[in-house]
Formats: sequence, C-alpha cells, structure tokens
Amino acid sequence: MAKLIDGKMIAGKVMEEVAEGSRRLVAQYGEEARPNMTLVLVGSDPVSKKLVDLKAKDCEKTGITPTVIALSETTSEEKLLRLVDRLNSDEDVKAILCQLPVPEHISTKKLLAAIAPEKDVDGFSARIDSDDYDIAACTPAAVMRMLKESGVEVAGKHCVVVGRDNMVGKPMAIQLLLNDATVTVCHSKTAELAEHTRRADVLIVAVQKPRFVTGDMVKEGAVVIDVGMNYIDGHPVGDVDFDSVEPKASMITPVPGGVGPMTRAGLLVNALKLAERKTK
Repeated sequence: MAKLIDGKMIAGKVMEEVAEGSRRLVAQYGEEARPNMTLVLVGSDPVSKKLVDLKAKDCEKTGITPTVIALSETTSEEKLLRLVDRLNSDEDVKAILCQLPVPEHISTKKLLAAIAPEKDVDGFSARIDSDDYDIAACTPAAVMRMLKESGVEVAGKHCVVVGRDNMVGKPMAIQLLLNDATVTVCHSKTAELAEHTRRADVLIVAVQKPRFVTGDMVKEGAVVIDVGMNYIDGHPVGDVDFDSVEPKASMITPVPGGVGPMTRAGLLVNALKLAERKTK
C-alpha cells in the first residue's frame, strides 16, 4: 500500500512559515510593508468562486491582506485588461491573481501576459532558465516541496511529466531539470504513452483528464503525483485512477488533499516574496 503524501499537512507547515515572514516584515518595516493580494474573479462559476474564497481565507490566516474584485460573466476583455493595467500601476497593490478559467470571450493568454511580472503571484511569468530566481510557478514549486518533505530525492531519477502546458507541464520539467533529474515530457501526441510512464521513478500527471493514468501504466514502487482536479457528478477526481495505481506506487498524492492545498500555499509564498521585494 502506497504512503499518502499529505498536501494539507505540508501546506499547513508552509503557511506557518509565511505567517512568520509576514510578521517579521511588518515588525521591521511597518504596516505599509504588509503583503497583500488582489484576486480578480470573472463570472459566477461556483468552483472558481470557492477557490477564490479559500485563497482569500488563506491570506487572512497568514497576515496577507486580500482584496477580491468580482466581475460579471459579461465583462469584456478590454475592460478586464484595463483593470489589470490599473492594478499594475497601483503602487499599493503588491500581488495580482486572476482566477482561471475566465469566460470564453476573454483570451487567457492575453490576460496572463498583461499582469506585470513583478506582481504575478501565480508565477506564470517567472524566469525558468536559471536556478537563481525566487518566484516560481506555484504548482511546480508545490510539487517540488512535497517531494522534498516526503524524502524523495529526484537527482539522478527518471521523472516523467504527462502534460506540456505553460502553467504546469513545462515549468515542472524545468524545475526537475534544475534539481538534476532526468526528465521525459509526454503529451497528447506521444506514441506508446504507457511505455514512457512505466519507466518513471517519479510520475507527475497534469492533463486534466479524469482517471487518465491507470495501474497498468505505472512502475512498481513509483512515486505518483496527481496534479489533476476534475469533477464527476460533482465529486473531485484526479488525473490518476487512484484505486488501481495506489497498490503499485510507493507514494501517491490524493485528490482532493494533495497538490491543491500546496498550490494555494505556494501563492502565499510568492505573495510574501513580492512584498519583500518592495522593501529592497
């Protein structure tokens, strides 16, 4: 039976570290140095609304001031981009998050590109070509922290990432490479996908397809990280078929309670770092 990697527990530890960092920053530089985060929600999707509420509560628990801006489903792309531009120009705003997904008439690519890198709390604009940056994409950074806390050393290991998007797959591969892993990136066009996944010492799945990876696709004793969050009949399920994979894995993340809480904790880490930058 695989050991569960408890994202909630590790996230709690990270949140304590951020809370201490917030207290230290305010004690040293005054209340104006307190970290803050502006969360923009477009539309009334219940899952997105719940996530924004959770992120705002996480901020409050760690000494970060949240501001939620809720816009209607019909908000135009032009109006949203103007709002982001105003937030970029506002010296009091230290971190910006636009909750995804946004309505179809709004370009996600344009929206994310509009957020100033120095306020991009998601870390989507983070430099990934060297190991000396401090703001990283939240989910890949969360996965690396979970592996570290679980005693998993990736150096010299064969790590397979299933998914190549700009938010998780690509930056995840870079994070692993920076930590001396041998990395294979698979995607929808990969031939004989299972042949690749069965070679993985560490398998990270981020395709947003429910129960996509099954037990016959996993090597005995592999560490399996499930980044997926899908809903079937209102219930969250991952990209990994937990019931068939768990007996073969040595460690595995659950859904929910795995990568999700750690990604939210990563936002707090980045918010603190962005606030610290303002004091330098």
